[in-house]
Amino acid sequence: MQIRTLEWHGASPLSWLGPGRAGRVPQLSLVGRVVVNLAGAASAAFFARASLQFYLQTHRLIGAAFFVEQAWFVTAFLVRRRPRVVAAWSGPWLLAAGGTFGGLLLRPSGAHPSWGVTAGLVSQLAGLAIAVTALIFLGRSFGFVAADRGLVTRGPYAVVRHPVYAAYILIQSGYLMQSVSLRNAIVLAFATCCNIGRIYAEERLLAQSPEHAEYTQRVRWRLVPGVW
Repeated sequence: MQIRTLEWHGASPLSWLGPGRAGRVPQLSLVGRVVVNLAGAASAAFFARASLQFYLQTHRLIGAAFFVEQAWFVTAFLVRRRPRVVAAWSGPWLLAAGGTFGGLLLRPSGAHPSWGVTAGLVSQLAGLAIAVTALIFLGRSFGFVAADRGLVTRGPYAVVRHPVYAAYILIQSGYLMQSVSLRNAIVLAFATCCNIGRIYAEERLLAQSPEHAEYTQRVRWRLVPGVW
């Protein structure tokens, strides 16, 4: 998603990223960019279709909300701008895949406490609202892996630097509350760790940008205001 940066003081918690492993790389050809964007749009369309079918079968609001989110992803992949800088090695791509698709490993098994069903729905709807709002403000700056597609500082990005990842955690946490199991807890921990890794990879990519450095001084929190 949107790239944010920070000033680095000492070793990073993800120092294994290594110096010089992100930066300017040869840009994909026009055909390559079109193929990548179409593949992303197609995958989002697949999940949008599944969400729509779920809504039509159950008439549950959560299905319609997920459909809106995924439909916006389809549009975002098709209209996003070409990056100026992009991660040059596989680590950020693996983190992006784990953070984005790790939630697909969640399963509706385990305990289903009544409080969890209600609280989980609220958490998921809140996460979806944040995600859709953040995507609207991102516009053509949307991305999948660490890259520079322009700075966005309005809307949710004026509160935290990575609202889309915060939304993922809310959505997946809501699922866990509705279906409490060790498997789902492990999946949530895995996806969350991947998204935290994405944050460090993205912020490391643009750490030298004065514009991003000023932004991080103004917006201190990455995911949760007052916490981190």
